[in-house]
Amino acid sequence: MKRRNSITDVPGIQVGHAQDDEALTGCTVILCEKGAVAGVDQRGGAPGTRETDLLDPVNAVGKVHAVLL
Repeated sequence: MKRRNSITDVPGIQVGHAQDDEALTGCTVILCEKGAVAGVDQRGGAPGTRETDLLDPVNAVGKVHAVLL
């Protein structure tokens, strides 16, 4: 397998994408088959995030299995 320097070169990582060209919207999901340790960096004056507080090290969530962008 030739490496492309892509996130999908990492074993166990899959990426999917869907878009609506008329509505000019879309989403991307990154799936981690066995789960992965995750972190988040929120920047800007009004970041739009959901459930990122779960990634705080003091919480019980040890791994994530997907990230939706």
